[in-house]
Parts: sequence; structure tokens; C-alpha cells
Amino acid sequence: MRYVIHRPYVVPVGLEELAGPTTGVVELPTHLDWSEQRVYDVDDDAQLGLMYERVIREAARVEDLRAYVNASILIRIWPRLYLPVQVRQAWEARFRDLARAA
Repeated sequence: MRYVIHRPYVVPVGLEELAGPTTGVVELPTHLDWSEQRVYDVDDDAQLGLMYERVIREAARVEDLRAYVNASILIRIWPRLYLPVQVRQAWEARFRDLARAA
């Protein structure tokens, strides 16, 4: 079986918890991004999308989501994020706003 199918993904209780940065440069900790990049310009949509994909896929604690994901930005970019099917289904099942945005 593929790991992605059985891997537990973290989903917050409510989108209002997600109060991450809306501008500026963010450096992710190595437990979320062990690549050489790790630094993202939130004002650049391409970098923002990549950062959100990494944080949502790799977060092991809801605190990571709270620190780096912003609810209003997430709803705006949700349709463009490349995420495993299991992640997308889990988030959309909990948050109708994301399902509608897709």
C-alpha cells in the first residue's frame, strides 16, 4: 500500500484558527520543509501556493497550520493547490467553504 493513503493528515477544527501571515517572507521549520528553499514570499502567488501545499501535507500538529496558513488566503487559493486526494477530501468534508471554492 502507498504511504499517502495511510498517512494521518492534520485538519483544524475550524478555519478561524488559521491566522498565518498574509504578507512578507516566511521561513518554514525543517519539520515542514526540509528542502533547500524553505523561505517563501507570501506576496508571490506561486511561492504562496507551494508553501501552503507543503504545510498542509507535512503538518503533524494543528499548531503548524495555525502558524503558517491563513483562512481567507486558503479559501482563495484552494482550487489551485496540488494536494493528495485524501487531504483534499478531509479538508473539504470539514469545511464547506473549501468544497465550494473547488
